[in-house]
Amino acid sequence: MYRERDFHERRTAAIEAKKALLEKFKSKPPADDPVVIARQAERKAILEARAIREAEKERLKQERLAREAKERAEREAAEAAARLAAEEAAREAARLREQEENERVARYLAEEAERKAKRDARYAARKARVGRTPPGFKG
Repeated sequence: MYRERDFHERRTAAIEAKKALLEKFKSKPPADDPVVIARQAERKAILEARAIREAEKERLKQERLAREAKERAEREAAEAAARLAAEEAAREAARLREQEENERVARYLAEEAERKAKRDARYAARKARVGRTPPGFKG
């Protein structure tokens, strides 16, 4: 059954706890005790090992970052070269298309001139057959 402690019991418990803490503090070995020195040396060794691991980890990280930067630079250079090659190919294709278009236009104009010359020749022959020259025709 639960019973509330009165003031005297709580005060006694607090005094006991303070005494236990004081005893614990008094039982602490001195700084020159071999156990304390060994414990300090062990902690120091652990800290040094941790520092070495962290330094190695940092070195590996820097190497990885340098390698990634180098790979990224190589990849970007390759992409730039590929982009330049693609642009040059596109310019060459555009130049060829333009040249073909110019040749097609030139052929069309030449054919058109040839058709006009044939038409004019037919017209002139027809007029010559008829035997008269229309007014304003010089041929």
